Amino acid sequence: MLSKSPTFALHRARVLEQDGGFSDEVDVLVEDGVVAKLGTRLRAPEGASVYDLRGLWLMPGVFDCHLHLASSTMDERELLDTPASYSTLETAVNLRKTLNAGVTFARDAGGADAGIKRAIEDGLVPGPRLQVSIQLLSQTGGHGDRFSERVGVDPDPLFRNLMTTVDGVDEMRVAVRRLLRGGADWIKLCTSGGVISPHDGPHDVSFTPEEIATAVLEARRRGKPVFSHAIAGEGIDVAIANGVRSIEHGTMLTEGQAAAMAAAGCWLVPTLSILKDLIDRTLETQGEAPLVPAYAFKKVLELRDSFGQSVRIAREAGVRIAVGCDWIDRRQHGRNLEELALLHDAGLSVEETLLAATSGGAELCGVADRYGRIAPGYVFDAIVLNRDPSDMAVFRHPETVLQVFRGGVACRGGIDLFLERGTAESAAT
Repeated sequence: MLSKSPTFALHRARVLEQDGGFSDEVDVLVEDGVVAKLGTRLRAPEGASVYDLRGLWLMPGVFDCHLHLASSTMDERELLDTPASYSTLETAVNLRKTLNAGVTFARDAGGADAGIKRAIEDGLVPGPRLQVSIQLLSQTGGHGDRFSERVGVDPDPLFRNLMTTVDGVDEMRVAVRRLLRGGADWIKLCTSGGVISPHDGPHDVSFTPEEIATAVLEARRRGKPVFSHAIAGEGIDVAIANGVRSIEHGTMLTEGQAAAMAAAGCWLVPTLSILKDLIDRTLETQGEAPLVPAYAFKKVLELRDSFGQSVRIAREAGVRIAVGCDWIDRRQHGRNLEELALLHDAGLSVEETLLAATSGGAELCGVADRYGRIAPGYVFDAIVLNRDPSDMAVFRHPETVLQVFRGGVACRGGIDLFLERGTAESAAT
C-alpha cells in the first residue's frame, strides 16, 4: 500500500454516473486523495503520473452495510480453543480481504469495536472505512442468546465480542449507553429470531415496543441510528413502528410491511449472500460445515422459497435498498461483491444495484456528502473493473476487480499495476 495519497490522473475511463449508468470515456484528476476534476483532455499537474484506463470501468468503492469482520468462525469448539490474540490478528486478514474485494466502506453488524476502527484510521492495518455497532443486543432466548443446554450456562465468553442479552427498558437503556460510550456508530437490535441460533425461529418476535423505543431514543440523543435484525412477522413490524433506520434480512417481508417501511423512510439490507450460502451448505453438506448446525436445517429450508422475494416487494413499494452480505466465516470474507449479482437476480436493475452498492450505501451510513460518488470534492474511494458491469454476473468473479483505491491510495500492489498492461504514461499530458 502506498504511504500517502498521491496526485495523478486517470485517462479515458468509463465512470459510474448518478443515474447508475457509465459515462463515455472521461478523465479523472485526483489530488491528495480527493477527486479534483472530471472532463476530457484534462491536464495533470506537472510531475503527476497519468494512467490510461481505456477499456476499463471506474466506479466508487462498494459499501457493505452488514458484515461481521471480527468473526472467522461460529464453531464453538474452535472458539474455545483459539486465543483472543489469534482471533484479533485473523480479523486483520478479514479486513484486508474485504478491502481488496472492492469494499471501501463497511458497517459492521457486531464483533468489531472502536479499536479496530481506530487501527484502520491510523493506518496500522489495511481495511475499509468502518462504522461499528460493537455488539448486537438480544433478549434472553432471542437470536443473540447463546445459552448452552448441555452445561446449563450462558457461554458469553465465546461470543463476548459479538452479542449480549438485555431484558426490560432499564437494561436496554444501560446497554445502549454503554455501547455509545464504547464508540458505537450504530445500535444493532435483534427484533426477530434467527436461523443460526438455537432457541428461536425467524417468526419469533423479540423485545417489546417499549424496549425498542428506548434503544432508538437513547441512540438518537447521541445522534446515532438503530438497525434491526428482523427476518419475518411481528419482529419486522415492531422495528418499523419504533423508528429503526434499517431492517436487516427481511427475508419474509410482506407488501404491507414494505409500505410501512417506505412511509417511515426505513431501509432494507437483504443480505442474500448469507442465506444463499446457508441454503447451499445445508443442501450439499447436510450440516457438515460448522456454519450450518443441525438445529438450523429446517429453518434454512423454510426460508428457501422466500429467497429474494423481499427485494422485489421492497422495490415495488419504493423502499431504499442497500448492500450487505452478512459474512461471518473466514471462507466467506472477500466474496462481498457476490451480493450485487444476487440483488440483480432478485429484481433490481443493473443501475439500481450499482447505486445501492455505492451512493445508496453512503446515504444509509450518513456519509453521502463525501463518499459514494466519483465527482469533484468526493474522496477517491474507487474500484477499477476489467469487465463490463452491465453483466452483473461479473461480480461473482473476484478477478473482475483490477484495482482498489482508498483515499487515492492504490491498495493492491500500487497504481503501477497499470504499467503491466502497457497502457500507462509516465508524464503529464
